[in-house]
Amino acid sequence: MKQRLTVKPKPGIVLTALLFGLLLCGCDRSHQPPPFPAPEVAVVKVALQQVELTTELPGRTSAFRIAEIRPQVSGIIQKRLFTEGADVKAGDTLYQIDPAPFQAALDNAKAALGRAEAGLPAIRLRTIRYNELLSDKAVSQQECDDAAAALRQAEADIEYWKAAVQTSEINLGYSRIIAPISGRIGISGVTDGALAAAYQPVALTTIQQLNPIYVDVTQSTTELQRLKRRLNDGRLNQNGENHNEAKIILEDGMPYASEGKLQFRDVTVDPSTGTVILRIIVPNPDGTLLPGMFVRAIVKEGINDKAILIPQQAVTRDPKGNPVALVVEAEGKIGQRMLTLDRAIGDKWLVSSGLQPGDQVIVEGMQRLRPGVSVKVVPFEAGSDKKGSPEMPPGSPQSK
Repeated sequence: MKQRLTVKPKPGIVLTALLFGLLLCGCDRSHQPPPFPAPEVAVVKVALQQVELTTELPGRTSAFRIAEIRPQVSGIIQKRLFTEGADVKAGDTLYQIDPAPFQAALDNAKAALGRAEAGLPAIRLRTIRYNELLSDKAVSQQECDDAAAALRQAEADIEYWKAAVQTSEINLGYSRIIAPISGRIGISGVTDGALAAAYQPVALTTIQQLNPIYVDVTQSTTELQRLKRRLNDGRLNQNGENHNEAKIILEDGMPYASEGKLQFRDVTVDPSTGTVILRIIVPNPDGTLLPGMFVRAIVKEGINDKAILIPQQAVTRDPKGNPVALVVEAEGKIGQRMLTLDRAIGDKWLVSSGLQPGDQVIVEGMQRLRPGVSVKVVPFEAGSDKKGSPEMPPGSPQSK
């Protein structure tokens, strides 16, 4: 039978191997990374505040008053008496129509009136005499009646010719076409020597009053109904003294020097656009605003006494596009809130729902964070260069 040989290691070799294993274990323990510190986030604390809500609406300017100048009598225009594009005053003569025919008609009416008035005394005395003689049977009743009728006819003729004189005077006055309003006059449609027809459909020129001036802006019925609901729910109040004031923004983006005043909202909806017209009266002493200019108006809606505003950078979007915000809940852990946003006000969002007073909303340091992670909270400082927590290594628990 073969015998199994057992080789016993030498004590020195065993001791060396044991020391080498202990050394390896010590080296592995020294290379383990230290635990990752809690990430630091900057937060803002939600608080209710009073905010004046406004809406910016597009619109165009229109003249305060417009007068289309048309002749009221027919004739040849002798002279145009204004400078195109200049300012005119009410009562200034704009055109002179040849007055000769109207002067002749006036003279004729005056002559006829004088003739009628000259025969009236004799007819009146004859009527009185006939009435006296009728009692003595010196004249017949028919002769007396004829005298009375002749008197009434003479008096009617006088009234007729008085009216004719007045009409002729009016027509003579209409030969001078005057400005009915003060304002800026436009281009003349006729020149000297042109034939003007009474009440012609085409205006000779147009005068527009530009100070003040109207700004007509459009507001959708959806926004109008939303505003009414806010007022009825008590979320807005319109008790401010300057509620009807509106700021005007010019085409180049510069604000207009004077504020306007909201005059009224139209009651008719444009069926093609679903909008209503808001008319604003704006002072225009320097003539900066001209009819037809495109402008924008910032109209005051009201005051929200319980508004919640958070920085826009605190709001992100989920895969469906819904706005969300991260908040620091109890025990310093992150929670997620779904928000309903009303509008942007400057660099902040006006939040309708989703947050409560006292919530701590994360503004900076939210990179690669998820709900449930513990964080270290610091106050948010607007305009700071803080970039949030340091980037986490892929193997850290918070990066999963």
